[in-house]
Amino acid sequence: MERFVEGSRGALQEHIQRQQEIHVVMGNEACDLDSTVSALALAYFLAQTSPAPKAAFIPVLNIPRAEFPLRMETAFLLREQGIPAASLIFRDEIDLAGLHRAGLLSLTLVDHNVLPSTDAALEDAVVEVLDHRPLERARGPHCPMTVALVGSCATLVTERMAQGPPGVLDRATATLLHATILLDSINLSPAAGKVTPRDVACVSLLEERFPGLPARDTIFRTLQATKFDVSGLTTEQMLRKDLKVLSSDELVLAISAIYVDLETFLRRPGLLQDLAAFCQAQGYTGLVAMIVPYNESNVLTRQLMVYSQHESFRSAVCRALEEATTPALHLQLTPSPWSCVTAYSQGNALASRKKVLPILRAALAGPGAALGGGGGGGGATPHPHEQPGGGMSPGTGCASPLPPGCPGARQPHRRRAAPGLPKVTAAAPRGFGGAHKEVGALGRSWWSVWA
Repeated sequence: MERFVEGSRGALQEHIQRQQEIHVVMGNEACDLDSTVSALALAYFLAQTSPAPKAAFIPVLNIPRAEFPLRMETAFLLREQGIPAASLIFRDEIDLAGLHRAGLLSLTLVDHNVLPSTDAALEDAVVEVLDHRPLERARGPHCPMTVALVGSCATLVTERMAQGPPGVLDRATATLLHATILLDSINLSPAAGKVTPRDVACVSLLEERFPGLPARDTIFRTLQATKFDVSGLTTEQMLRKDLKVLSSDELVLAISAIYVDLETFLRRPGLLQDLAAFCQAQGYTGLVAMIVPYNESNVLTRQLMVYSQHESFRSAVCRALEEATTPALHLQLTPSPWSCVTAYSQGNALASRKKVLPILRAALAGPGAALGGGGGGGGATPHPHEQPGGGMSPGTGCASPLPPGCPGARQPHRRRAAPGLPKVTAAAPRGFGGAHKEVGALGRSWWSVWA
């Protein structure tokens, strides 16, 4: 695995020069540990087993390189397995659109099964899908799909690799997959509502094939503590750390996972200004934050925060969340210091962000007027929890209802490689993109025990 990843950049450059097929394996835009490890492991497996030897199989992390230091648990785990950030290829270092125009691109999606609207032009390059969320794309004869509601996409990759030739699944890859499944499934805890028998079976299979893998509890505690360590991060970095984006023709909604409790987050100095600057800079109409506070007892709790300076948009998002039935979130309003921020405790803690995303996607796909996005009708009916007259308290800094068309929402919310010829950038300097400064000390006890 380590040599494969290290050689990926050279293989990519060589295939571009020779005009040969480039098969990219890519996870979703949040680029969490599951997406990253699934992309790396499946690309490695395909490179060893594919009947198309002329293709270069390239794992791509679906974020700009500058975002990677915020994925602290991912950077830590990869580094401990001899995979430094400098050897990885990030989304802003490869021109997928240019490769596709040149007829060189094949694309396998892991940990998601539908491309965002910004990547719609790449749709006919998709040749395979592995995902663990509900299917949102039509099945077709030329695109095999492995879609199952398991706890981790890494489980599906493990099953695939376990059926391959002996020796392809090596210890480093097994360690990455094992740790990822444990983190995603909350250490195989049934109470968290994520684990399935297939996740348990894959963890057991990896432990049987590779005796001496780190103890489950040790792996989980170390990665969980690393993931939830947001000390020293700015509000913007916390929002970007685990971010997904939904969009319609007129509206763009950011959905962030936040790893401190809601009360602490709302007390951050300058929070309202930070939220406004974050949304304005990226062209987001609003923001939904799913709050998943860390606790050592591993009792899962969730809270939600909805922010927008546009009253009608915020009201419609709140209504969609409150009235959802598949699943019902069982939301209870909690105090918020600003009228443009609505806060909830979420009674259904098993409803993860993965399950909330379809609710929000359906709301965005509805009539434009329902979300204040134009199309006539004068905007949405005020949300029942808004104050009379729009709920905008003097001095809050919260703006008036969303104007028709919401021109600000049409700003690009992602940096893409420049159009033109396919390209890949030079490797980053060694040492770039390391994890949080405390991660190394945190992890030494785990890996020294294992070693």
